[in-house]
Amino acid sequence: MSSAMSANRTLELASGIHDIARDTWDALANPAGDPFDPFLCWDFLAALEESGCATEQTGWAPHHAVLREECGAIAAVAPLYVKGHSFGEFVFDHAWADAYERAGGSYYPKLLAAVPFTPATGCRLLAGAGPDADQRRDQLAAGLARITERVGVSSLHLNFLAERDRAMLERLGYMMRQGQQFHWINRGYESFDDFLAALSSRKRKDLRKERARAQNGLTIHRLSGDDLKSEHWDAFFEFYLDTGARKWGQPYLNRDFFDLLHDRMKDRIVLIMAEDDGEWIAGAMNLMGSETLYGRYWGRAEERPFLHFELCYYQAIDAAIERGLKRVEAGAQGAHKLARGYEPVATWSAHWIPNPGFRDAVSHYLEHERAAVSQEIQYLARHAPFRKT
Repeated sequence: MSSAMSANRTLELASGIHDIARDTWDALANPAGDPFDPFLCWDFLAALEESGCATEQTGWAPHHAVLREECGAIAAVAPLYVKGHSFGEFVFDHAWADAYERAGGSYYPKLLAAVPFTPATGCRLLAGAGPDADQRRDQLAAGLARITERVGVSSLHLNFLAERDRAMLERLGYMMRQGQQFHWINRGYESFDDFLAALSSRKRKDLRKERARAQNGLTIHRLSGDDLKSEHWDAFFEFYLDTGARKWGQPYLNRDFFDLLHDRMKDRIVLIMAEDDGEWIAGAMNLMGSETLYGRYWGRAEERPFLHFELCYYQAIDAAIERGLKRVEAGAQGAHKLARGYEPVATWSAHWIPNPGFRDAVSHYLEHERAAVSQEIQYLARHAPFRKT
Protein backbone atom coordinates (compact mmCIF):
# COMPACT_ATOMS: atom_id res chain seq x y z
CA MET A 1 0.00 0.00 0.00
CA SER A 2 1.41 3.42 -0.90
CA SER A 3 0.32 7.02 -1.02
CA ALA A 4 1.66 9.72 -3.34
CA MET A 5 3.72 12.40 -1.56
CA SER A 6 5.35 15.65 -2.56
CA ALA A 7 9.10 16.00 -3.18
CA ASN A 8 9.02 12.68 -5.09
CA ARG A 9 8.53 10.68 -1.90
CA THR A 10 5.97 7.93 -1.34
CA LEU A 11 4.57 6.43 1.83
CA GLU A 12 4.27 2.65 2.15
CA LEU A 13 3.15 0.29 4.89
CA ALA A 14 5.52 -2.59 5.64
CA SER A 15 4.17 -5.93 6.85
CA GLY A 16 6.64 -6.16 9.73
CA ILE A 17 9.90 -4.86 11.14
CA HIS A 18 11.86 -7.45 9.17
CA ASP A 19 10.87 -5.68 5.94
CA ILE A 20 13.14 -2.84 7.03
CA ALA A 21 16.89 -3.29 7.44
CA ARG A 22 18.04 -3.11 11.07
CA ASP A 23 20.76 -0.53 10.43
CA THR A 24 18.38 1.65 8.41
CA TRP A 25 15.69 1.64 11.09
CA ASP A 26 18.14 2.30 13.93
CA ALA A 27 19.81 5.20 12.11
CA LEU A 28 16.41 6.88 11.74
CA ALA A 29 15.14 5.97 15.22
CA ASN A 30 18.24 6.75 17.29
CA PRO A 31 20.51 9.11 15.32
CA ALA A 32 23.86 10.12 16.78
CA GLY A 33 23.49 13.13 19.03
CA ASP A 34 19.92 12.38 20.13
CA PRO A 35 19.10 10.74 23.48
CA PHE A 36 19.03 6.97 22.97
CA ASP A 37 15.58 5.38 23.29
CA PRO A 38 15.75 1.59 23.82
CA PHE A 39 12.09 1.07 22.91
CA LEU A 40 12.61 2.41 19.39
CA CYS A 41 15.43 -0.06 18.65
CA TRP A 42 14.85 -2.51 15.83
CA ASP A 43 15.85 -5.24 18.30
CA PHE A 44 13.11 -4.34 20.78
CA LEU A 45 10.35 -4.13 18.17
CA ALA A 46 11.59 -7.29 16.46
CA ALA A 47 11.50 -9.17 19.77
CA LEU A 48 7.84 -8.22 20.16
CA GLU A 49 7.00 -9.53 16.70
CA GLU A 50 9.19 -12.65 16.70
CA SER A 51 7.88 -13.76 20.09
CA GLY A 52 4.29 -13.47 18.87
CA CYS A 53 3.40 -10.69 21.33
CA ALA A 54 2.73 -7.97 18.72
CA THR A 55 1.07 -9.74 15.81
CA GLU A 56 -2.22 -9.76 13.96
CA GLN A 57 -3.34 -12.66 16.17
CA THR A 58 -2.93 -10.56 19.32
CA GLY A 59 -4.60 -7.49 17.80
CA TRP A 60 -1.29 -5.75 17.06
CA ALA A 61 -0.77 -6.26 13.32
CA PRO A 62 2.53 -4.53 12.36
CA HIS A 63 2.23 -2.18 9.37
CA HIS A 64 5.16 0.13 9.94
CA ALA A 65 5.08 3.34 7.91
CA VAL A 66 7.95 3.79 5.45
CA LEU A 67 8.58 7.07 3.63
CA ARG A 68 10.71 6.42 0.52
CA GLU A 69 12.72 8.66 -1.73
CA GLU A 70 12.21 8.39 -5.49
CA CYS A 71 15.42 6.34 -5.66
CA GLY A 72 13.99 3.83 -3.17
CA ALA A 73 16.02 4.91 -0.12
CA ILE A 74 14.08 5.08 3.15
CA ALA A 75 13.69 8.67 4.35
CA ALA A 76 11.58 8.16 7.49
CA VAL A 77 9.69 5.47 9.39
CA ALA A 78 7.10 5.14 12.15
CA PRO A 79 6.21 2.13 14.35
CA LEU A 80 2.64 1.55 13.17
CA TYR A 81 0.07 -1.13 14.04
CA VAL A 82 -3.42 -2.01 12.90
CA LYS A 83 -5.24 -2.50 16.20
CA GLY A 84 -8.22 -4.77 16.70
CA HIS A 85 -8.80 -3.50 20.28
CA SER A 86 -7.50 -0.84 22.65
CA PHE A 87 -5.61 -2.97 25.16
CA GLY A 88 -1.93 -2.47 25.95
CA GLU A 89 -1.88 1.19 24.91
CA PHE A 90 -2.19 3.13 28.21
CA VAL A 91 -4.00 5.99 26.46
CA PHE A 92 -7.58 5.00 27.05
CA ASP A 93 -10.11 5.43 24.25
CA HIS A 94 -12.64 2.74 25.16
CA ALA A 95 -15.32 5.40 25.67
CA TRP A 96 -14.61 6.75 22.18
CA ALA A 97 -14.98 3.26 20.73
CA ASP A 98 -18.26 2.74 22.56
CA ALA A 99 -19.67 6.05 21.30
CA TYR A 100 -18.57 5.36 17.72
CA GLU A 101 -20.11 1.88 17.77
CA ARG A 102 -23.39 3.16 19.27
CA ALA A 103 -23.57 5.68 16.44
CA GLY A 104 -23.42 2.80 13.95
CA GLY A 105 -19.74 2.87 13.05
CA SER A 106 -16.93 0.34 13.41
CA TYR A 107 -14.18 1.78 15.60
CA TYR A 108 -11.90 -1.20 15.04
CA PRO A 109 -9.63 -1.65 13.27
CA LYS A 110 -7.78 1.58 13.94
CA LEU A 111 -4.18 2.68 13.33
CA LEU A 112 -1.75 3.24 16.20
CA ALA A 113 1.77 4.67 16.04
CA ALA A 114 3.34 3.64 19.33
CA VAL A 115 5.54 1.07 21.02
CA PRO A 116 3.34 -1.87 22.08
CA PHE A 117 2.67 -2.25 25.81
CA THR A 118 5.03 0.66 26.58
CA PRO A 119 3.78 3.94 28.11
CA ALA A 120 7.10 5.74 27.63
CA THR A 121 7.49 9.11 25.92
CA GLY A 122 9.51 9.07 22.71
CA CYS A 123 9.63 10.09 19.07
CA ARG A 124 7.13 8.45 16.75
CA LEU A 125 8.09 10.19 13.50
CA LEU A 126 11.56 8.79 12.93
CA ALA A 127 13.64 10.63 10.35
CA GLY A 128 17.15 10.59 11.75
CA ALA A 129 19.24 13.72 11.38
CA GLY A 130 20.07 16.05 8.51
CA PRO A 131 18.91 19.44 7.27
CA ASP A 132 15.62 18.12 5.85
CA ALA A 133 14.72 15.81 8.75
CA ASP A 134 11.84 18.04 9.85
CA GLN A 135 10.46 18.10 6.32
CA ARG A 136 10.56 14.31 6.17
CA ARG A 137 8.78 14.03 9.52
CA ASP A 138 6.19 16.51 8.29
CA GLN A 139 5.57 14.45 5.15
CA LEU A 140 5.38 11.26 7.16
CA ALA A 141 2.73 12.75 9.49
CA ALA A 142 0.71 14.15 6.59
CA GLY A 143 0.93 10.85 4.75
CA LEU A 144 -0.30 8.90 7.77
CA ALA A 145 -3.40 11.10 7.95
CA ARG A 146 -4.11 10.56 4.24
CA ILE A 147 -3.68 6.79 4.52
CA THR A 148 -6.08 6.73 7.49
CA GLU A 149 -8.75 8.34 5.32
CA ARG A 150 -7.91 6.27 2.24
CA VAL A 151 -8.14 2.83 3.87
CA GLY A 152 -11.34 3.74 5.72
CA VAL A 153 -10.35 3.01 9.32
CA SER A 154 -11.98 5.02 12.08
CA SER A 155 -8.92 6.79 13.40
CA LEU A 156 -5.16 7.16 13.79
CA HIS A 157 -3.45 7.60 17.16
CA LEU A 158 0.14 8.47 18.07
CA ASN A 159 0.81 7.84 21.75
CA PHE A 160 3.36 9.21 24.25
CA LEU A 161 4.83 11.83 21.97
CA ALA A 162 8.14 13.60 22.30
CA GLU A 163 7.81 17.38 22.20
CA ARG A 164 9.25 17.60 18.67
CA ASP A 165 6.53 15.34 17.27
CA ARG A 166 3.79 16.97 19.33
CA ALA A 167 4.45 20.45 17.97
CA MET A 168 4.52 19.21 14.37
CA LEU A 169 1.37 17.12 14.64
CA GLU A 170 -0.56 19.92 16.31
CA ARG A 171 0.44 22.27 13.49
CA LEU A 172 -0.86 19.75 10.95
CA GLY A 173 -4.27 19.64 12.60
CA TYR A 174 -4.02 16.51 14.72
CA MET A 175 -6.03 16.66 17.94
CA MET A 176 -3.92 16.74 21.09
CA ARG A 177 -4.69 14.74 24.21
CA GLN A 178 -2.92 15.41 27.49
CA GLY A 179 -2.19 12.75 30.07
CA GLN A 180 -0.09 12.60 33.20
CA GLN A 181 2.64 10.42 34.66
CA PHE A 182 5.12 10.60 37.53
CA HIS A 183 8.83 10.91 36.76
CA TRP A 184 11.80 11.26 39.08
CA ILE A 185 14.10 14.13 38.10
CA ASN A 186 17.82 13.98 38.90
CA ARG A 187 18.86 17.46 40.03
CA GLY A 188 22.54 16.66 40.25
CA TYR A 189 22.26 14.23 43.16
CA GLU A 190 25.40 12.23 43.94
CA SER A 191 23.67 9.75 46.25
CA PHE A 192 20.26 8.73 47.52
CA ASP A 193 20.98 10.73 50.67
CA ASP A 194 21.48 13.81 48.50
CA PHE A 195 18.01 13.23 47.08
CA LEU A 196 16.55 12.71 50.58
CA ALA A 197 18.06 16.02 51.67
CA ALA A 198 15.85 17.78 49.13
CA LEU A 199 12.69 16.40 50.79
CA SER A 200 10.80 17.79 53.72
CA SER A 201 11.91 16.44 57.09
CA ARG A 202 8.79 14.31 57.58
CA LYS A 203 8.95 12.78 54.10
CA ARG A 204 12.66 12.11 54.50
CA LYS A 205 11.97 10.12 57.66
CA ASP A 206 9.09 8.27 56.01
CA LEU A 207 11.22 7.15 53.07
CA ARG A 208 14.05 5.97 55.31
CA LYS A 209 11.59 3.93 57.36
CA GLU A 210 10.02 2.42 54.24
CA ARG A 211 13.40 1.41 52.82
CA ALA A 212 14.49 -0.12 56.11
CA ARG A 213 11.32 -2.19 56.42
CA ALA A 214 11.42 -3.27 52.77
CA GLN A 215 15.06 -4.37 52.93
CA ASN A 216 14.76 -6.13 56.29
CA GLY A 217 16.13 -9.67 55.93
CA LEU A 218 16.56 -9.34 52.16
CA THR A 219 19.45 -8.98 49.75
CA ILE A 220 18.76 -6.66 46.82
CA HIS A 221 20.57 -7.25 43.51
CA ARG A 222 20.78 -4.86 40.54
CA LEU A 223 21.66 -7.02 37.55
CA SER A 224 22.64 -6.05 34.02
CA GLY A 225 24.60 -7.45 31.08
CA ASP A 226 26.52 -10.64 31.78
CA ASP A 227 25.31 -10.70 35.40
CA LEU A 228 21.87 -11.70 34.14
CA LYS A 229 21.36 -15.48 34.20
CA SER A 230 18.58 -17.88 33.28
CA GLU A 231 17.67 -18.36 36.95
CA HIS A 232 16.92 -14.64 37.24
CA TRP A 233 14.64 -14.69 34.20
CA ASP A 234 12.92 -17.89 35.36
CA ALA A 235 12.00 -16.25 38.65
CA PHE A 236 11.18 -12.85 37.21
CA PHE A 237 8.88 -14.27 34.54
CA GLU A 238 6.79 -16.00 37.21
CA PHE A 239 6.55 -12.69 39.06
CA TYR A 240 5.51 -10.94 35.84
CA LEU A 241 2.82 -13.54 35.11
CA ASP A 242 1.34 -13.08 38.57
CA THR A 243 1.16 -9.29 38.21
CA GLY A 244 -0.18 -9.47 34.67
CA ALA A 245 -2.91 -11.94 35.62
CA ARG A 246 -4.06 -9.70 38.48
CA LYS A 247 -3.96 -6.44 36.48
CA TRP A 248 -5.09 -7.38 33.00
CA GLY A 249 -6.39 -10.93 33.24
CA GLN A 250 -3.83 -12.09 30.70
CA PRO A 251 -0.21 -10.88 30.55
CA TYR A 252 0.80 -9.21 27.30
CA LEU A 253 4.30 -10.69 27.05
CA ASN A 254 5.60 -14.27 26.91
CA ARG A 255 8.86 -15.91 27.95
CA ASP A 256 10.21 -15.91 24.38
CA PHE A 257 10.09 -12.11 24.40
CA PHE A 258 12.24 -11.87 27.53
CA ASP A 259 14.72 -14.40 26.12
CA LEU A 260 15.04 -12.41 22.89
CA LEU A 261 15.40 -9.19 24.86
CA HIS A 262 18.19 -10.73 26.93
CA ASP A 263 20.02 -12.00 23.87
CA ARG A 264 19.92 -8.66 22.08
CA MET A 265 19.69 -5.94 24.71
CA LYS A 266 21.00 -7.32 28.01
CA ASP A 267 23.33 -4.33 28.46
CA ARG A 268 20.26 -2.07 28.38
CA ILE A 269 18.42 -4.04 31.06
CA VAL A 270 18.54 -3.31 34.79
CA LEU A 271 16.81 -6.17 36.59
CA ILE A 272 16.33 -5.54 40.30
CA MET A 273 15.76 -8.73 42.30
CA ALA A 274 15.03 -9.36 45.99
CA GLU A 275 16.49 -12.51 47.56
CA ASP A 276 15.46 -14.07 50.86
CA ASP A 277 17.66 -16.86 52.17
CA GLY A 278 18.64 -18.01 48.68
CA GLU A 279 15.14 -17.66 47.19
CA TRP A 280 14.07 -14.99 44.73
CA ILE A 281 10.87 -13.40 46.03
CA ALA A 282 10.34 -10.28 43.86
CA GLY A 283 11.74 -8.40 40.90
CA ALA A 284 11.42 -5.24 38.80
CA MET A 285 12.69 -4.80 35.26
CA ASN A 286 13.95 -1.52 33.81
CA LEU A 287 15.32 -0.54 30.41
CA MET A 288 18.04 2.06 30.18
CA GLY A 289 18.43 4.85 27.66
CA SER A 290 21.27 7.34 27.47
CA GLU A 291 19.42 9.80 29.74
CA THR A 292 16.51 7.88 31.25
CA LEU A 293 15.83 4.72 33.22
CA TYR A 294 12.45 3.31 32.27
CA GLY A 295 10.61 1.25 34.87
CA ARG A 296 8.55 -1.41 33.13
CA TYR A 297 7.52 -4.66 34.86
CA TRP A 298 7.27 -5.85 38.44
CA GLY A 299 6.06 -8.87 40.37
CA ARG A 300 6.49 -10.81 43.61
CA ALA A 301 6.04 -14.26 45.01
CA GLU A 302 4.96 -13.01 48.42
CA GLU A 303 3.76 -9.78 49.97
CA ARG A 304 6.29 -7.72 51.94
CA PRO A 305 5.71 -4.23 53.36
CA PHE A 306 6.94 -1.51 50.99
CA LEU A 307 8.84 -3.99 48.79
CA HIS A 308 7.11 -2.67 45.65
CA PHE A 309 8.27 0.86 46.47
CA GLU A 310 11.81 -0.33 47.18
CA LEU A 311 12.31 -2.33 43.99
CA CYS A 312 10.38 -0.14 41.57
CA TYR A 313 11.09 3.37 42.86
CA TYR A 314 13.94 3.65 45.35
CA GLN A 315 16.26 1.14 43.69
CA ALA A 316 15.52 2.81 40.34
CA ILE A 317 16.59 6.16 41.81
CA ASP A 318 19.78 4.54 43.14
CA ALA A 319 20.49 3.05 39.71
CA ALA A 320 19.86 6.35 37.93
CA ILE A 321 22.16 8.29 40.25
CA GLU A 322 24.83 5.60 39.95
CA ARG A 323 24.74 5.84 36.15
CA GLY A 324 24.38 9.60 35.93
CA LEU A 325 20.95 9.45 34.28
CA LYS A 326 18.69 12.49 34.19
CA ARG A 327 15.38 10.88 35.11
CA VAL A 328 13.38 7.78 35.93
CA GLU A 329 10.11 7.21 34.10
CA ALA A 330 8.07 4.96 36.34
CA GLY A 331 5.34 3.98 33.88
CA ALA A 332 1.63 4.70 33.85
CA GLN A 333 -0.57 5.96 36.68
CA GLY A 334 0.19 5.67 40.39
CA ALA A 335 -0.43 8.77 42.52
CA HIS A 336 1.42 6.97 45.35
CA LYS A 337 4.64 7.79 43.44
CA LEU A 338 4.26 11.46 44.41
CA ALA A 339 5.09 10.79 48.07
CA ARG A 340 8.22 8.92 46.92
CA GLY A 341 9.73 11.92 45.14
CA TYR A 342 8.32 11.31 41.67
CA GLU A 343 6.87 14.46 40.14
CA PRO A 344 3.77 14.92 37.95
CA VAL A 345 4.56 15.57 34.28
CA ALA A 346 2.38 15.95 31.21
CA THR A 347 2.28 13.28 28.52
CA TRP A 348 0.79 13.78 25.06
CA SER A 349 -0.88 11.82 22.31
CA ALA A 350 -2.16 12.93 18.89
CA HIS A 351 -5.32 11.76 17.13
CA TRP A 352 -6.64 11.96 13.58
CA ILE A 353 -10.34 11.18 13.06
CA PRO A 354 -11.65 11.49 9.48
CA ASN A 355 -15.38 11.50 10.36
CA PRO A 356 -16.20 15.21 10.86
CA GLY A 357 -19.03 14.71 13.34
CA PHE A 358 -17.08 12.34 15.55
CA ARG A 359 -13.98 14.52 15.21
CA ASP A 360 -15.88 17.56 16.49
CA ALA A 361 -17.25 15.61 19.46
CA VAL A 362 -13.82 14.27 20.42
CA SER A 363 -12.23 17.69 19.95
CA HIS A 364 -14.76 19.23 22.34
CA TYR A 365 -14.11 16.48 24.88
CA LEU A 366 -10.33 16.89 24.63
CA GLU A 367 -10.53 20.63 25.22
CA HIS A 368 -12.19 20.06 28.59
CA GLU A 369 -9.98 17.07 29.44
CA ARG A 370 -6.76 19.03 28.80
CA ALA A 371 -7.90 21.76 31.17
CA ALA A 372 -8.74 19.22 33.88
CA VAL A 373 -5.44 17.35 33.50
CA SER A 374 -3.44 20.58 33.59
CA GLN A 375 -5.18 21.61 36.80
CA GLU A 376 -4.48 18.20 38.35
CA ILE A 377 -0.78 18.41 37.48
CA GLN A 378 -0.56 21.86 39.05
CA TYR A 379 -2.35 20.64 42.16
CA LEU A 380 -0.12 17.58 42.53
CA ALA A 381 3.03 19.62 41.96
CA ARG A 382 2.08 21.85 44.88
CA HIS A 383 1.90 18.76 47.08
CA ALA A 384 5.24 17.27 46.08
CA PRO A 385 7.30 16.15 49.12
CA PHE A 386 10.20 18.54 48.53
CA ARG A 387 11.32 21.20 51.00
CA LYS A 388 9.66 24.55 50.41
CA THR A 389 11.97 27.38 49.45
